Amino acid sequence: MAIAQYKYLDKVNSPDDLKRLTIGELKCYCEELRNYILECCSTNPGHLGSSLGAIELTVALHYVYDTPNDRIVWDVGHQAYAHKIITGRREAFLKNRMQGGISGFPRMAESEYDAFGAGHSSVSISAAFGMAKAVEMSGQKSHVVAVIGDGAMTGGLAFEGLNNAGASPKTNLLVVLNDNEMSIDKPTGALDRYLVRMSTSRFYNRLKNELWRALGVIPPLHRFIRWAGGAIKRGLLQNSNLFESLNFRYFGTIDGHDIVGLIHTLKSLKDIGGPKLLHIKTTKGKGYAAAEANPSVWHAPGRFDVATGERKRSEYKAARYQEVFGETLLELARLDERVVGITPAMPSGCSMNIVMRELPERCFDVGIAEGHAVTFSAGLAAAGKRPFCNIYSTFMQRAYDNIIHDVALQNLPVVMCLDRSGLVGEDGATHHGMFDLAYLGCVPNITIAAPRNELMLRYMMYTALQNNHPTAIRYPRGIGEGVEWQGAEFKELTEGKGETLREGSDIAIIAVGTMANVAMRAAEHSTRSVAVYDLCYVKPLDKAMVLDIGKRFSKIVTIEDGVLRGGVGETISAMLASEGLHPTIKHLGIDDKFVEQGTPAQLYSECGYDEESLLATLENL
Repeated sequence: MAIAQYKYLDKVNSPDDLKRLTIGELKCYCEELRNYILECCSTNPGHLGSSLGAIELTVALHYVYDTPNDRIVWDVGHQAYAHKIITGRREAFLKNRMQGGISGFPRMAESEYDAFGAGHSSVSISAAFGMAKAVEMSGQKSHVVAVIGDGAMTGGLAFEGLNNAGASPKTNLLVVLNDNEMSIDKPTGALDRYLVRMSTSRFYNRLKNELWRALGVIPPLHRFIRWAGGAIKRGLLQNSNLFESLNFRYFGTIDGHDIVGLIHTLKSLKDIGGPKLLHIKTTKGKGYAAAEANPSVWHAPGRFDVATGERKRSEYKAARYQEVFGETLLELARLDERVVGITPAMPSGCSMNIVMRELPERCFDVGIAEGHAVTFSAGLAAAGKRPFCNIYSTFMQRAYDNIIHDVALQNLPVVMCLDRSGLVGEDGATHHGMFDLAYLGCVPNITIAAPRNELMLRYMMYTALQNNHPTAIRYPRGIGEGVEWQGAEFKELTEGKGETLREGSDIAIIAVGTMANVAMRAAEHSTRSVAVYDLCYVKPLDKAMVLDIGKRFSKIVTIEDGVLRGGVGETISAMLASEGLHPTIKHLGIDDKFVEQGTPAQLYSECGYDEESLLATLENL
């Protein structure tokens, strides 16, 4: 990709280079940085909108603070593209999210400027407080800043961090609340409404900001500022500021795109110790009209034409699994008034927005709060509803205790739909849904289903509704197999019953979910006589089918889009061994490692369970 030449951008290879620019040059630099990110992301897609909105903030932070000695902790990392470019990765950004390239999120192993890894939300305050406490304990003079969005602030972990940090009045920590009134989708909940009220309170902001402007730049008056701020809190606001009630000094709101104002404010805040929160207002997609007009779509828009804003959509012959989920859930909700949908801030990503448009009273976006989403679903189920709780597999990890204690232990009929299971591609290690089969497989009472195609997903959702126990349905990101499913009559499956897809005599493949399609294609090209079996349900396993395979075949291959340790293949081997059956078994899946970014096809090949790898295994077994 040919990249344009930039007057200022090309001069900055580190925060030290950035500090050599004048304030006037910084404004030009911000525009060049914005254009560069647009140019790169137009052909190499990524998380665009959040990063465009955080450019001035990122530049100001690196201009004011002495990074990496001073630490900046980014929450999630969607907003960290400018950070990566400023910190010596401008050329590497051309391979952002590519196999062999840099991660789309901050990673400690990638750069000394990445103070903490980011991929899951709401962690920044807790991590930054830990760093700030370590700095305090060691007697160092460095600063620690946590940057968190208003969407991530709804996560319970963020408040745990605020509560703990507020109880440590001598620990120097700055939390920057980047309030763009968006997460992936429009934020929801009481906190969002609170932030809007607080940010638009003319009385509060005028009084506090005037005090700050008048006195904040004069060091001898800092004690008076502290007193004045306290007086505002005690006398005028009657302790109405949430953050100050948690013992954080609150400053804001200020314009997050005013580079001069940001630098002035951040410099002044460096001289004030203790826990502080700076509330800034930004626009998601700032500087690019199409992204500003539709921030949900432009959170991660795919490829697009910079000049026109036209997105370059791929033409698919098959539906995405997400669409199958959304439309099927709408049908089920119309069939059964007990059905409700729950999502933690991802209605468009998981396609629950399909139900929200038609039956808004039957859907709940609970914000970025996965644990709450599961326990809320448990409460709904305990009161007679049938909740379908859709959470990306990697984020369901955050609700593991809720699954065990609140759903499984009480045997409540919550249907947990684990979207984006398996290897998801370019988002990399933080986002792969590779652990769900292992971490759910050991939990009693839970039925685990894995559809191989669109129609099976539809059937499994219907089947889960008919039963009175917890069910997890895991399915991948992206397009299906092109199987006709729309309008198909609902069919109740037998839980724990597998299916023979192909007869054979030499080798048997036992597949999980969409790996059955890989198995069928490999079997058709093999010189061996290969039988293919789809488990359909991982738990309970079809014991009769597995034992029959173990008796009939001396060579077996298991294939799953998940980790091998604690996975389905190991469970099958143990089942066969317990019955005195010891065939030669080859397990294909993910070894004991984290998998980096790349296209799904590249990663399947890397992990050795794509069609070509499976075919080679069949020929050599």
